[in-house]
Amino acid sequence: MRRRRFLASLLAASGAVAGSALTGAALTGCGARQVPGGRAGLRTRFAINPAARRWSEVGQALAGAARAAGYETGTGTKVTVSGLSAMAAAELNNGQTLLDAATPLARLAGDVEVVVVPGNSRFKDFEGFAAHLLARPGETPVAGGPQGAPGHLLFGLIAKGIGADSRQVDYTGYPGTQEVVTALLSGKAAAATGVLADWRENLSRGRLRALAVSCAQRVPEVDAPTLLESGVRVDFTDWTAAFGPGGMPDESREAAVRMCEEATSSTGWLAACRAAGWISIPLSGDDFVLWLASEVERTRAVLHDLGLINSARATTCGGSCGNGH
Repeated sequence: MRRRRFLASLLAASGAVAGSALTGAALTGCGARQVPGGRAGLRTRFAINPAARRWSEVGQALAGAARAAGYETGTGTKVTVSGLSAMAAAELNNGQTLLDAATPLARLAGDVEVVVVPGNSRFKDFEGFAAHLLARPGETPVAGGPQGAPGHLLFGLIAKGIGADSRQVDYTGYPGTQEVVTALLSGKAAAATGVLADWRENLSRGRLRALAVSCAQRVPEVDAPTLLESGVRVDFTDWTAAFGPGGMPDESREAAVRMCEEATSSTGWLAACRAAGWISIPLSGDDFVLWLASEVERTRAVLHDLGLINSARATTCGGSCGNGH
């Protein structure tokens, strides 16, 4: 099993969120604003850091949008940008979830995942691929990032959505996109998943074709339906979110949530998302906590279905867990 490579690269990111200092990569954007109802002159400052390099660009965009909204640079309450990969790594290692180790503040953005096949594939559409996967899951080799990574999770959700046995899915994880492309073009894999941005060049050159996108709405630049349109009840993005330190005081949490809301509703933030190819999916405060609880449960269930963990642990969220996704 290749999940150790995935854990080695991402467990540190999960641990970075869990630490009380929440110090990340060498990126700091900070903000200060008057706290409504606070003492005259009292200001709250925010240091925004990515938990790992993979989230640096999102961290930069959030920090820039926060500054544009009037938050000044300075030291202060630490806000860490992390995401689905860190959560999955913690689950694989039976560690603390982001619900337990940190204070959820706001969901920020997501990378769209795409199901792709070689340009000359016999699968002309997603329905043809899904039918083959359902009938012969062990004879439909698929590929993507390391085991337990978002692309692997997506194949698990697809298998479950079409009624296939997830444990029979013949999945091979690779360290990078180029290795996945090589596997597709050499016939070692019939289909693959990955972030849209990583496939753009090969899609434009016709070396690969997109069968479906993972998000709820079609992507204008991709000639492919959503999974929902294809009959699979899956809405999925490789999401990023903002977290505060564990045990964050209510006043600090409220101020940080407000900062995230202002930043992600700004034109600058939306422009940064468009430029990077992300979809903006803001959700903050208690609503985000409820969503995150359901995302933890879904991720645990998929990892269990894929045979990567032995059992789905009960989610701990102070009795406030929601069931929606």
